[in-house]
Amino acid sequence: MIKRFILLFSVILLASCSNDDDAGQPVVEELTTYETIAQSPDHSILTQALRDTGLKQILDTGVFTVFAPTDAAFASIDADDLSGEELTNLLLNHVLDGAASSTDLEVGYLESKAKDSNGNAINMYVGLDGGVLLNGMSSVISEDLTASNGVVHVVDEVITIPTVVTFATADPDFSSLAAALTRESSFTYVETLSSTDSPAPFTVFAPTNAAFSNLLSELGLNALADIPTATLEATLNTHVIAGDNIRSTDLANGTVGTLGDDIVIDADEATITDPNGRVSSIIAVDVQAGNGVIHAIDTVLLPMQ
Repeated sequence: MIKRFILLFSVILLASCSNDDDAGQPVVEELTTYETIAQSPDHSILTQALRDTGLKQILDTGVFTVFAPTDAAFASIDADDLSGEELTNLLLNHVLDGAASSTDLEVGYLESKAKDSNGNAINMYVGLDGGVLLNGMSSVISEDLTASNGVVHVVDEVITIPTVVTFATADPDFSSLAAALTRESSFTYVETLSSTDSPAPFTVFAPTNAAFSNLLSELGLNALADIPTATLEATLNTHVIAGDNIRSTDLANGTVGTLGDDIVIDADEATITDPNGRVSSIIAVDVQAGNGVIHAIDTVLLPMQ
């Protein structure tokens, strides 16, 4: 009986010691996405901006992926020239809904929390050639800082609100278009299509690289440089509608004026007919920039010949 009592007492004592040991271990609470940024010595500017705009409270709730520019990154912009609304939108351009680790990111377009003037979610282009590159300008330099409500990735440049030119240059599928827009020193496309003032916003029907390759074959030419300047300029103009941000749900059947010739849109079939009767299919839609929207097409539109 005494032996049984001693054994029982030993078991109780061991259990008690075990519980005491557990109670003595500090409980480490995971930081929120905002707190993860705020505790970093390299993110004092971002931390203050999040407080000033009230986004601190937002990043403490919900689930987000945040691309956090360092203090050094903010040296490339003049945030003092931005209104409170503009600063808020700029910061939201670094935030995605949901938690996306570095391994979750894929090449293509994501929707940021930033909005254009019509309330459309602005896209972000993710490139993965040699690392994560956002909108062709901002690299992830420290990844996967896990938070209680998402994940933080540190970036080396502020991700400014993209223009239609941003995506034309960041997306390798549009490299031929980017080369065409900048081929001549006299071309002002980059300046014009980067503007947020009139004639913005723009709707751009952007030919893919394959579309340009097919055009060269059709014209019997070897390279983009072989297209006469006047013809190239008129061709590029035919792909841009000025003064309107026409998303796919707003495309309507009928004739539409561009900066060049008129084109005919068949919204039901998702096609565009140029002045020469050549038909191009719309193969991707609604790449939303801050000053317009891009729809990808598979055939270059030619002006009246």
